[in-house]
Amino acid sequence: MATIKNIVLVHGGFVDGSGWQGVYDHLTADGYRVSVVQNPTLSLAGDVAATHQVLDGLDGPAVLVGHSYGGAVITEAGSHPQVAALVYVTAFAPDKGESVNSLIADPPPGAPVPPILPPRDGFLFLDQDKFAASFAADVPEKVAEFMADSQVPWGVEALEGVISAPAWRTKPSWYLVATDDRMIPPPAQRAMSERANSTVTETPGSHAVYVSRPAVVAAVIAQAAEGTDSPS
Repeated sequence: MATIKNIVLVHGGFVDGSGWQGVYDHLTADGYRVSVVQNPTLSLAGDVAATHQVLDGLDGPAVLVGHSYGGAVITEAGSHPQVAALVYVTAFAPDKGESVNSLIADPPPGAPVPPILPPRDGFLFLDQDKFAASFAADVPEKVAEFMADSQVPWGVEALEGVISAPAWRTKPSWYLVATDDRMIPPPAQRAMSERANSTVTETPGSHAVYVSRPAVVAAVIAQAAEGTDSPS
């Protein structure tokens, strides 16, 4: 099996692509060519289009990586012919007809409730005072404060975007479960990864595990890159 050298990183909601820097540094040091998608986060269709733009510019197959809501993006965008494999980093992995909204609509009893504020002009934010505890509990305090203060407005329409053809049904996938996540409960992560027949790794970490433990995240991505045939 040939190693895939192109990696495309897709961020989730409330944040932008700069949080991938630590993962980017590890992967590029190991010789991978890494691109980061900046989702507009206005709609799922718009974020899929932004991801396809990046994939269209590559010179070969890629591993497509999504964090959180980015998992919904890669699930829909991953049917692109350049995509050889998918990596979900504590991410949503919806099936056909599902959306992030439908996946979070009925949380199990006792599950932590993300501190999402009521929509404002069609956009969502997390409560800044509760951001660190819910999203980034294992990130240095100053970094978590910056993440809270630099939140990206997350369009309600993006949450409601429905998957038409889940790429994990036809492409191999890997999943990193963050066992201390207070945004997507670990049992939900395990259920989605099992349904997708993903190769699963578990690690202690918050929802921002890609910031707090970039070497672990990069290792899972490298595993996907090394264990994947080029798309036919």
